Amino acid sequence: MNHAQLTALGRALRVLGEHGDALNADTPDAKLHEVKADLKRALDLLEETVTTAVPTTRCAEHPSGPVDEGAVDLCLLCETRRRTARRTKVNDAFPQGRPSGADEAPERSMSRYGVRADRPQPQQRWLPEVWTGQAWQLCGTPRRDRVEAERYLAAERRTPRPGMAYRLVHEFTDYEVLRIWGTPVKVDIEPMGNL
Repeated sequence: MNHAQLTALGRALRVLGEHGDALNADTPDAKLHEVKADLKRALDLLEETVTTAVPTTRCAEHPSGPVDEGAVDLCLLCETRRRTARRTKVNDAFPQGRPSGADEAPERSMSRYGVRADRPQPQQRWLPEVWTGQAWQLCGTPRRDRVEAERYLAAERRTPRPGMAYRLVHEFTDYEVLRIWGTPVKVDIEPMGNL
C-alpha cells in the first residue's frame, strides 16, 4: 500500500464514520444514497489497495500455507513442527539439560534461563539523554567511554537549539543517573493549559 492509497482510503473511511454518526430514524433517502456512494467508493479503494490473497491460517509465519483444522492456528506446517517436537520429546530423542561429568553430581532440575557461566558478562555503557518536556529520551549513541559521552553532551549543549536539560546515565546491569545538566520541567502538551 503506497502513501497515496493509504491517504485516500483513510479519508474515505473517515467520511463513512461521519455518515454513521449523523444517521438517525428520520434520515432522508437522498442522504442514504450519498452514504451508499461513499461506501462503494471506499470498497473500490480497498479493492485496489489489497494485493494479496485472504489468509487461510491464523499463523503469522505462514498466512497462506496449508490448513490443518485440528491445529490451534490452522497452520499445517507449524502443527507438523510441534508434533515432531512432542514425539521426539516423548521418545527421548534429545537429552534434557547438560551432560554431567563422572565426578559431578547430577543436577536436580535445569533452569530455563541457563547457568551463570552460560550468561554473557555485563557490559557498561554511558547513555546521553535529553529532557523532552515530558520524559527523558536517548539523544545519542550509547558510549563505552564516559569522557567521550560527556564531551558529546557538552557539544549538544552548545548547539543553536539546545535541549532544556541533559543527563548522563550509567548502564551496568542496572541504571544509575550520574549527572544532570539543566532543570527538567514538566511541560503541558495541550495549549491553554488543557482547558
